[in-house]
Amino acid sequence: MSQQLSPEQLTALAKEFGTPLYVYHAEKIKEQYAKLAKAFSGSNVVFFYACKALTNVSVLKYIRSLGANVDCSSINEAKLALHAGFLPQQVLYTSNGIGFDEIEEAVKLGVNINIDSLSNLEKFGKKYGHNYPVGIRLRPNIMAGGNLKISTGHDKSKFGIPVDQLDKIIETVNRYSILITDLHIHTGSDIKDADVFVKGIEVLFDLIPHFKELRSVDLGGGFKVPYKKDDEEIDIDLLGKKVKEAFDSHPQARNLQIWFEPGKFLVSECGYFITQVNVMKETSATTFVSVNSGFNHLIRPMFYDSYHRIENISNPQGESKRYSVVGNICETDTFAWDRKLHEVREGDHLVFYNAGAYGFEMSSNFNSRLKPAEVMMKDGKPHLIRRRDNWDDLLKNQVEVIS
Repeated sequence: MSQQLSPEQLTALAKEFGTPLYVYHAEKIKEQYAKLAKAFSGSNVVFFYACKALTNVSVLKYIRSLGANVDCSSINEAKLALHAGFLPQQVLYTSNGIGFDEIEEAVKLGVNINIDSLSNLEKFGKKYGHNYPVGIRLRPNIMAGGNLKISTGHDKSKFGIPVDQLDKIIETVNRYSILITDLHIHTGSDIKDADVFVKGIEVLFDLIPHFKELRSVDLGGGFKVPYKKDDEEIDIDLLGKKVKEAFDSHPQARNLQIWFEPGKFLVSECGYFITQVNVMKETSATTFVSVNSGFNHLIRPMFYDSYHRIENISNPQGESKRYSVVGNICETDTFAWDRKLHEVREGDHLVFYNAGAYGFEMSSNFNSRLKPAEVMMKDGKPHLIRRRDNWDDLLKNQVEVIS
C-alpha cells in the first residue's frame, strides 16, 4: 500500500507547527527508493539522489541511510552532502556553466565530477592531466520531458557538450591524456516513456569505444511521477528490464556501472504543503480563495504551469464547488483556476500534494515574506527539520550604511 499521510494527520501538524508548512513523509521516500532497487536489481546500477529537488540536511541524511548516493548541481550542494555524511566517492558533482575555480574546489573535496563544456575540459586537462578521474556530460540532441523548461537534452539546450562535437572532445582528451571514467547524459524531467532512456543508451553505446578507461555511464534522471489522479508514474520495472537487456547485449558495456540520478521520483510524493485560507472573494468571473502563501513559497504552478492536486482538509464532506486558489503576494500567483474543491471557508486548511520536489527548494523571501517551516514525519512522529523564518532572518545579512 502506498505510503501517505491522512487529512487528520496533516490537520494536526498544521495546528502544531502553524502554516504555511512543508511536510515530508519519510516512509514514502523509502517506498520510492525500494521501487528503484527492485526494478534494477538485475543490473549493476547505482542511484545518485538529485538533491537539487530538496536539500534539507535531514532529508539528505535519511536518503543516505537508505543506501543512495547523491548528485549535486553546485559546489555548495556537494558540501551539504558531505556535511550530511556522504563520503566523497558517493557524491557526484555535475557542473553547468560554472567557473573553473568551482571544479578545482570539487577536486579538493575528492568527489566525482562531470564536466559540461569544452572550455572547462581543456582547463581540467591542463591542470590535472591523467591524475584525477572525470566524466563528461554530453548533450544527446534528444527532446524529452514534460515541459520545454525542464527539457535538457535537445539541440537548443545549454546543457552538456553536443555529441556532434565528439572530435573536439577526443582531441582534447588525447592532448592532455585526461582520465575519462564516466559519460553522462540527461534528457529532461517528467519522462514517462522508457524508450527515451533506451535512445540515450544507444547514443552512449556509439561513444563508448572512444574512451578506453570508462568505469560508468550516467543516464541521468527525470522519471515521471503522477501529479493528477489519472496520471501514471513511469513504468520503472519496464525501464529496468529494457536497461538490462540493452547492456547485456552490448559486449563493451557489460562491465560498466550504470548510474541514475532520481530526484523528483524520490521526494515529490513525500511532500505536502499546508496553507490556510485568509480571504474569500466573490467576483463575476470566479470565487477567489486567497491563502497565506504565494509563489514565494511554491513557484512551480506559475513557473512551469504545473498542476498540484489541492484538497480542503478542513471540510472534506462539504459540497463540491469551483474556486480559483491564489496567493497573497503583489503578483499574479494563481495556484489553480476553476478548480473543484469541497466548500471552502475562511480559516480552512488547504493541502497541496506532490510538494516535496522544487517546493521549498525554490522558495524565496519575495515581498519580505518569511519562509515556512519544514517537518519530517518518520515512524509516525513529526520532527521539525527547519524552523520558520522570523524577522531577524530578513535582516541578518544586510549591512546598514545610511542612518
